Amino acid sequence: MSRKTFIWVGIAAALVLAGAVSFYASSSPDGLEKVATDKGFVDSAEDSGTADSPLADYGTSGVDDERLSVGIAGVIGVFVTFAAAGGIFWLVARKNPERGSDAAAAGREPADTRN
Repeated sequence: MSRKTFIWVGIAAALVLAGAVSFYASSSPDGLEKVATDKGFVDSAEDSGTADSPLADYGTSGVDDERLSVGIAGVIGVFVTFAAAGGIFWLVARKNPERGSDAAAAGREPADTRN
């Protein structure tokens, strides 16, 4: 399998998981909320400053269908994550352009192929 095929299959799998399967994730509280409940201070929690944001609370504001709301939020999250990772990889590769060649990776100079 080529690198491009591997990346596209990974993106497709992430989109399917985020868009369709994420709705079936556990409805149990996350770790922090569980500890707060167990220790008795969950009632003192305050809303985050981003509680009214378009993707707050694992959903998409303005979408009434809960399944669709969660799926859209998941797909947006996949795109944002891949864009951020792609940008970081692009910056790193741009800083070290010589690392991409086989000769540089092997620690030797490339052979002179001129006649």
